Amino acid sequence: MLEWYAANARDLPWRRPGTSPWGVLVTEIMLQQTPVVRVRPAWEAWMERWPTPADLAAAAPSDVLRAWDRLGYPRRALRLQECARVIATDHGGRVPDTEDELLALPGVGAYTAAAVAAFAHGRRAVVLDTNVRRVLGRVMDGRALPAPSLGRPERARAAGHLPADAERSVRWNVGVMELGALVCTARAPRCEACPLAERCAWVAAGRPADEHVHRRRAQAWHGTDRQVRGRIMAHLRALPDEAPAGRDELLAAGAGGADPAALADPGQPARALASLLEDGLVVAAPDGAAYRLP
Repeated sequence: MLEWYAANARDLPWRRPGTSPWGVLVTEIMLQQTPVVRVRPAWEAWMERWPTPADLAAAAPSDVLRAWDRLGYPRRALRLQECARVIATDHGGRVPDTEDELLALPGVGAYTAAAVAAFAHGRRAVVLDTNVRRVLGRVMDGRALPAPSLGRPERARAAGHLPADAERSVRWNVGVMELGALVCTARAPRCEACPLAERCAWVAAGRPADEHVHRRRAQAWHGTDRQVRGRIMAHLRALPDEAPAGRDELLAAGAGGADPAALADPGQPARALASLLEDGLVVAAPDGAAYRLP
């Protein structure tokens, strides 16, 4: 596994020597449900603009949301800024190096805490993203895809196969992750190129189908409130700094330029705007007649 990674690792900017722990943390937040090809230019621009937690902590939230653009779930951008504020004020600008301390930061969950501990600080940690879970599940259990939720037995099994040496464990984590991203993919695995194929229980079993397919729900996008929220946010990001937008203007933007009354669900744009207000992604003027980014 380690030999394969040494020969096949992608040259990603956040893997290069000199990347700060802050840069690694930003990477992990950005990569959540967003492909590398979209994250790479955004990360480079972000780190040039806000190279330290203190820099991001001092930024205007509207600038943060504009820079986040279409990376998905803009609430993550504001949570990252909250995280930067805590790091700057409570940790002297230094990203914590233990999983417990990292878990206490806003917006940091179990995976992110483990990934930052490992990739930013070189600690031995069980890093289990979707790619790692898929590789381990196929090689060890013969399952096409991991269960929808991560259970304690799966985590314990992964911990049992993690190299004891910290430096080696870091390379193992990122190597298995890379194998899942490039070779042992969900839809079109290239088993002929896999260094673990001869030991893979899934290959030996004839590559059986996903046993959990009935438990998975496809996440639709077209026609959802998420799509309408995205349209409203895109409209606000495109406006000049501090320029407000009227309610009718935003409802029309949410409807894709159409009259909301003509939609199958006429109340959807208003519902989407209300949820953006509740999440703090949009703020209203005192009279409620105009809206802008925070």
